[in-house]
Amino acid sequence: MPTLVLVTCRHVAAARGRELEDCLDLALRALPPASAVVQLREKDLPPRKLYTLTQAMLRITRRYRCPLLINDRLDVAMAAGADGVHLPESGLPIASAHRLARPSGQAFLIGRSVHSADGAGAAARDGADLVLCGPIWPTPSKQALGEPLGTRELVRAARSVAEANQRCRLFAIGGVRTRDQIREAIAAGAHGVAAIRAWIEADDPGLAASELYAAIADSKP
Repeated sequence: MPTLVLVTCRHVAAARGRELEDCLDLALRALPPASAVVQLREKDLPPRKLYTLTQAMLRITRRYRCPLLINDRLDVAMAAGADGVHLPESGLPIASAHRLARPSGQAFLIGRSVHSADGAGAAARDGADLVLCGPIWPTPSKQALGEPLGTRELVRAARSVAEANQRCRLFAIGGVRTRDQIREAIAAGAHGVAAIRAWIEADDPGLAASELYAAIADSKP
């Protein structure tokens, strides 16, 4: 499983005068092949437009051999031939997504966003391939969820995931920007980190993505 999750937001890209596709291409070009997972998180797009964007993003992610997961919309993910779906904590049951997406046992990643250690353990037990737990640090995109969880809760989440499902991978999300934060996340037991603004808002998305990846690699035992 790759160690860096690049989460998208075309509004953040537009605020910097950029196209989301260009940001993603720059980021993945700067990374080793197959080192990242991309989560297409464009919640406000209607299905047809999300499908069209998914196809465009797949042309990029397949060039760099990185899986593309579609946020929440299992129907769009399956119709477009994406590599998986990322479900919110209040979204479809993971078992149901498994039944729909893997009728013949073909590869299809299922992620889950959670906001507590208990939620992380439950997602792992239910069969998630990856769990994004946060917000660990303050971030504008997660203000509605209240106070950040902090790394103590991440330690608990890592323990819960490890006990529930050895194949599941835990990622820290929320306010991830610095090497020190990444070092703390890996030390707490996270497999890697997920980021939105840290790479899309950067002056150089490719350099930012490569620095995130290098910080993760340097923090691994």
